[in-house]
This record gives sequence, structure tokens and C-alpha cells, in this order.
Amino acid sequence: MNLNNLTGKKAIVTGAAQGLSCGMAEGLMEAGAEVCIMDINPKAVDVAKDFVSKGFKCHAVVGNLGNDETREDSFNKAVEALGGHLDIIVNGAGVQRRHKSEEFPMEDWDFVMNINTRSVFAMCQLAGRTFIKQKSRGKIINIASMLSFFGGYTVPAYAASKGAVAQLTKALCNEWAEKGINVNALAPGYMATEMNTALLDPSNPRYESITNRIPNKTWGTPEDMKGPVVWLASDASDYINGAIIPVDGGYLVR
Repeated sequence: MNLNNLTGKKAIVTGAAQGLSCGMAEGLMEAGAEVCIMDINPKAVDVAKDFVSKGFKCHAVVGNLGNDETREDSFNKAVEALGGHLDIIVNGAGVQRRHKSEEFPMEDWDFVMNINTRSVFAMCQLAGRTFIKQKSRGKIINIASMLSFFGGYTVPAYAASKGAVAQLTKALCNEWAEKGINVNALAPGYMATEMNTALLDPSNPRYESITNRIPNKTWGTPEDMKGPVVWLASDASDYINGAIIPVDGGYLVR
């Protein structure tokens, strides 16, 4: 019996037009799931078409998760595309803004907190309601960060938002575990993605310090998120709940 087999499962992955979320969406499909990508970037449509051309079952909904007025409609369209049923949601959409804390603009603070925290809670709530209505087991996988543990540097809003995601994950577990809903979070380490372009510049002194702290001296990739997200989405993790799981190559323990 393959506990990681997701054949027949229906999943939503937000922010999956690129980066880690795209890798996680691919991992779910490789394990047999049907996936709907949700992203504000119209590129999501082409990404979904590309996955379909490879033989996967994939859909796309373009929508702004930061908009309270249209978010639920986008969620409903995604569930409809999946045939009216949902088993898994991966809340991968996230944004970043960098400024010195004494100069951090409040509009950037609000932007980061809205996407990284408010919309994550809203999507968890929509998924939770759906699972409860279906009377079925559901898997909610949030994306935390190393900054759920650390304070970071010049990223106070991102650190606050990802700390909130970790605590939200625990809070929802407490309420929903008895309803058959698993709520966990993956905390990626330093990943070679678009969000970290500035840090990946070898001339940036932080690149060397970060790389040296990772035990095998390599940054992660979207492919490194596939196994963990499939595991949390599958029956293999049914007794895992409220966990914040680092996917960091050992960065935290150094």
C-alpha cells in the first residue's frame, strides 16, 4: 500500500504560477492529484496548460487573493473546476518587501500582512468550511518560513506575517483536528527562487554567510518541496497536526 498515493484527490495550490508553489503543485500532480492553480499572475493559465500537455490534470483560476470582495468567488471557481470537491489546499502565495525598519512604509506593511496573513486565514477558513460541509477529511498546508523562527533583517512585515502563519496553523489545528482536518505548515529554508534574487548574488555578503550555515552548502529548490508537501497531503501524515516542519537542509540546527 502506497500511503503517499494521491490519485483521485483534488487540490488547490495558491501562488503556483512560479517558484516553490509551482514545484509543490507539480509534486501533487506527480503523486496523482488533480490540481487547480490560483494566482494573480495571468501566467497561471499557461502554466496549467503546460502541465496538461504533460498528461496531468490541472486547471487555473486567476484572481487576487488579497481582495476581500473577490477572494471567495475565486475559491469557488477553483472548487468548481475540480468537480465540486476539495481534499487539499496549499496556501503558497506570499510577498516580500525590504526596507530598514525605521523607514518601512506602512503601505508595504499592510500589503505584506494582507497577502501573507489575512488572505491565508481567509483561504483556510473557506477550505475548512468546505471540508466540514463535505464531512470529509481535509488537508490544509500553510507555508511558513525560517522567519517563523528568526527575526530576519530589513523584513519586519515578512517576519511578523510568517510568525503569524505558524501560530495560525496551531490555532486551527486545535479547533479542526476533531473534525478530521489536518492543518500543518512547511517552513522553507533559503531557496533559490525569484524572491531571493538579491540574496543569491555572490557579491552580497549575506550569500556567503547563509550558504556556510547550511550543512551541505547548497540552497533549496522547488523540487525539494515536493516530497514534504505530498507527505502532508497524503494519508501517511494523518496523525501529524499543528506542526511547523522545516525544509531547510539543516539550517536551523547549525
